[in-house]
Amino acid sequence: MILDRQNLVSNDQAVTATANSANIIDLGVAGVAKSFPLELFAQVTADFATLTSLTLTVTTSAAEGMGTPTTLRTTSAIAAADLVAGYKFDLGSLNGNDALLRYVRFTYTVAGSNATAGAITAGIVLDSQNSY
Repeated sequence: MILDRQNLVSNDQAVTATANSANIIDLGVAGVAKSFPLELFAQVTADFATLTSLTLTVTTSAAEGMGTPTTLRTTSAIAAADLVAGYKFDLGSLNGNDALLRYVRFTYTVAGSNATAGAITAGIVLDSQNSY
């Protein structure tokens, strides 16, 4: 898999408290996943410490400011013991059945104490199951 910096919402982003991704992806138009699936990608790049669990939420909005976001995906709470470098979140792909608008952002929700360490790289890649 090749990651494109313009399609990353987080690039080794430290997540020590509940926060939005550092970046928002501008798809240019709404509904782009109707043409081809977009694989969601999120991986722990530095071990997490002291939190109880972490949940990822992927949202979309028609406005860049994400004022009225629509949730596309939410993971279950992932226990701290699993949040080690290399752990990949199961987010699936976006396709024509998703209400995908122009902008996409991830939100990282920390449960328990704030983390003293931990980082994530996340974004969108073309679906690796398709050939283009």
